[in-house]
Amino acid sequence: MRRPFTTCAPMLLMVALAPAALFAQTPPTAQTPPAAGATQQAPPPAQPAGPPKLAFTTEAGLLLVQIKGDQTAVFEELVAKLRAGAGKTEDAAVKGQLSNLKVYKTAEGAAGGNALYVILFDPVTKDAEYELFALVQKVMTPDELRAPETSEWFKKATSAFAAGYNKLSLTPVK
Repeated sequence: MRRPFTTCAPMLLMVALAPAALFAQTPPTAQTPPAAGATQQAPPPAQPAGPPKLAFTTEAGLLLVQIKGDQTAVFEELVAKLRAGAGKTEDAAVKGQLSNLKVYKTAEGAAGGNALYVILFDPVTKDAEYELFALVQKVMTPDELRAPETSEWFKKATSAFAAGYNKLSLTPVK
């Protein structure tokens, strides 16, 4: 009688853990701008050049982002800041990355009442940083980064994420 249980137990464990392995995600990381009240300080020092936290190595890239159902306006504000910043930044590399930004909200949503957004970058700048909060910081002016409300906005935007990013590096089929 014990034989079927011992044979089934590993299989049950494998089936139970499969969704976790399939949907493993990278959490969003926000580099918090200067604290509120730091209006007289210089802009934050440039981060040392290192490998990007979120990069694509193919011709196009796609991010699947789950946002808490009641926080969609906050996420859409983040997208609006990216688009507005792309128009005013003087950084040609960042301008190029964001020039092909397309963001979609799925009609189906995600598990747990979360909203699911699809972010498409086509084409991508290979091996460039595509983490959304890092991009927002790159397109904000030093004055915007020092503004007291910016720190609170970053906290609110970070907490809107129900889960991390699901990244897909895409290669066109010819």
